[in-house]
Formats: sequence, C-alpha cells, structure tokens
Amino acid sequence: MYRNNFNCILFMLRISIYNLFSEVILFLENNLKTLLQQYDEKRNAEIVEANKRKLDFYKKVPELEKIDQNISSLSISSIKTLLTTNDKSKIEAINKRIKELKNEKQKILAENKCDPKYFEPKYECKKCMDTGFIKTSNGNILCSCIKQKLYNLAYNEANIYDLKSQDFDNFKLDYYSDEVDKSKYHFDISPRENIKSILSSCQNFIKNFDNPSQNNLLFSGNTGLGKTFLSSCIANELIKDGKNVLYQTAPIMLDKILDYKFGKSPDNILKSIYSVDLLIIDDLGSETKNNIKLTELFNIINTRLLNQNNKITKTIISTNLSLQELYNTYEERIVSRIIGNYDACYFFGDDIRIKKKFALQ
Repeated sequence: MYRNNFNCILFMLRISIYNLFSEVILFLENNLKTLLQQYDEKRNAEIVEANKRKLDFYKKVPELEKIDQNISSLSISSIKTLLTTNDKSKIEAINKRIKELKNEKQKILAENKCDPKYFEPKYECKKCMDTGFIKTSNGNILCSCIKQKLYNLAYNEANIYDLKSQDFDNFKLDYYSDEVDKSKYHFDISPRENIKSILSSCQNFIKNFDNPSQNNLLFSGNTGLGKTFLSSCIANELIKDGKNVLYQTAPIMLDKILDYKFGKSPDNILKSIYSVDLLIIDDLGSETKNNIKLTELFNIINTRLLNQNNKITKTIISTNLSLQELYNTYEERIVSRIIGNYDACYFFGDDIRIKKKFALQ
C-alpha cells in the first residue's frame, strides 16, 4: 500500500513537473514567435519607407532613376554572360560601364547634397538588420538584440523600472549638494563632487567592459541617491553596444534559484545568471538569509569572476549596506571576493526622491 501511494505521488509529481516545463517552453516559443513577427513587420515597414524616399527623390532627379535602371540591367547582363559564354572581355566592358554609371550617380547625389545612406532602410539593429538572426560559419544564431528582449520578457520587465528613460542624459547633478559637510556625510568632498567621481567610474566601466582586468562595480549607500538609476544608465549603454543585461533584485533572484532547485519551478535562471554579459543585483541585503542562499550568492559571484577566463562577464551589485555592514552580514569568502574584484562607489547626500517630491509641490 505504501509503495502504491508512493508511486502515485511520484507519478503526479512527474506530471506536474512536465506541465511546468511545457508551460515554460510554450512561454518562450510564443514570445520568440511574437518577437520575430514584430521584427518582420518592422523590417518590412523600413524597407517600404526606404523605397518611398528613393521614389520621391526620383521625381526630383529623374536622371538618377535611369542610371539605377541601367546599373540593374547591366548587372543582370553580366551574370547572364558569366553563366552562358563566360566572355571575359564582354564582362569587363559591362563592369567598366557599371563603374562609370556609379560615378555619375555619386556626382548627382553630391550635387543634390544627398547622402547615399538616405535611401537605405533605417534598421534598429545594424548587426542583424532587424531579422533577429546573425549568420555565422556554424549557421544562424539569435542576435543579441532579440536575446535582450527575451531577457526583458522573462525576467527584467517584472522587476525593473522603465529602462528607456534611465540614461545619462536624464541624470541630474542638481539634486546633489555642492556643499562639503563632513559632520553630516562623513566625507571631505561634497555630494556633487562625489557623484561626478562615480559617473566617471561608470563611464570607465562601460568603456573597458571587454577588458578582463576591468573590475565590477559595487554601489553602496542609502536609498534615494541614484544607485538604481545609474545601474540602468550603464545597462542602456551596454545594450546599445550589443551586450545582454539581466536585472534582478537579490530577494527575487535567490528565491527563483531555490524554487528551481527544489522543483517548485522549471525556470533555470542560473544558466542565464552565470553567462549573461552584465548581471545587475539590486538591493543586496534585503533578502531573507540562510545558508543555502549564502552558498548560491557565493556561487554566482565566484562563477562570474571565473567566467572571465573564457567570456567577459561583469556584475553590478547595489546595496544600502555599508562596507562594515556587508562584513557583518555575509560570509568572509563572499565579502572578500567583492572587495577584491569590485570598485566600490559610495553614494551619499540627501534623498533625491524627497527632493523631487517637494519640488513638485
């Protein structure tokens, strides 16, 4: 009887796990299908707009249309000759005429102060030209742009702020006092000078991201001082550069990992956490702590540091804890790796959220 009950429970558990995995696979497939459809629509729309710009220009400069038609016709003739008679002298004459026509075209465009790129589709992603795929010697692979959108759908959008509005252009130094108040802030410089130094560290981090010797970043300080905002600014710049970014708050990240390891979720977020170009761990210290979570946190930090032997992976950790509080909260092996491999940026000043609230009143 015991064995029958056990087998029944085991069978039901397998069914539950299978259903969970099926849901995740279906979720990913549907998201990818939807994204590829959006890419296709966006690409086609850009091609239509590019053709419209060309036709409008043809109306203003009819001779350019004739040149393009002649170039197209001669190109077809060159291919036909190559496939039939392979008459090299004829092919050479055709190519010479095509070159002359292209020179005439460049001259016309220059006279009309028109950049040839004006007629090209304005693709959002220059690498995949809005197809979502890049051709390699091993076949087509997903472009980083669509990978990032999948990351956003699976992880980032549920936890993160509006990334698009969080950029360096919208970062205001005015919210940081230019007065030095050591008794209040315990530093010999003003909050504004300090944040300028942090901004420089952020720019340096972005510039040298692919350098294995470039340290990670630790943002430490009270709430409302711009730690999360600057993390977003960095994320935006790196996404523009084709990097993938995964954002998680420490509580959600560690809970997701444990859910997977204990069979409560089929979502193996660990693979992404270990391999994503930039991992942002926000609000470290706010999670509930136990030995299992501390072990997982150490594995994440340590694995991403070791990754630099074969792939550049960087991490930004944001916390309200001071360095001393980190030592008091976490194991020495965790803190020592952070101190040894992260550039510490200490945020101080007055709560920006409060300042914004009073400014609106």
